[in-house]
Amino acid sequence: MPCAHSRSMDSDPSIHGRPATFENGQDIRDRAFDYGCSVVGFCEVLMASGGVGRLMVPQLLNCSLSFATMLEEARAAESDADFISKCCIGLKECRESWTRMRVCGRRKIGPIEDSRRLIDEGNELIAIVSAIIRNKKRNVAAKRRRLSEEKGRARVAQRQDREHEFRIPKS
Repeated sequence: MPCAHSRSMDSDPSIHGRPATFENGQDIRDRAFDYGCSVVGFCEVLMASGGVGRLMVPQLLNCSLSFATMLEEARAAESDADFISKCCIGLKECRESWTRMRVCGRRKIGPIEDSRRLIDEGNELIAIVSAIIRNKKRNVAAKRRRLSEEKGRARVAQRQDREHEFRIPKS
């Protein structure tokens, strides 16, 4: 039985209130939101079926929804370090969700096709957010190097300017 919140349904821009775009990382946040909605639908089926699946629902919901939430918080980060930190926390939550979905898939808990789809999507999201973090760290390091080099050049220029100044000898 397919999940009530499938990827194709969640990708409808009318649900988000805005069209999909890659600007400012909106695409990854939309995908994380869609993933969270799909997990909610999967968990609804788990709750209805009872058993072990029902016991897994609270933690699966928490980590899946925290992932999307952390990416939204990263959007409003106050610094590069804050952005990286929030993305890293979101990545940990996504990995937890992905692992729990893999358990559901392996143990055939819940709709098999939905768990496969969510495992695949979770895997892709992990790869994307890992790349975002890696690229941001690389960009921050390059920015620091560039600023350090500029400061060094400014000091050298300042010293050279002083060498050409007229100085009155001390008497």
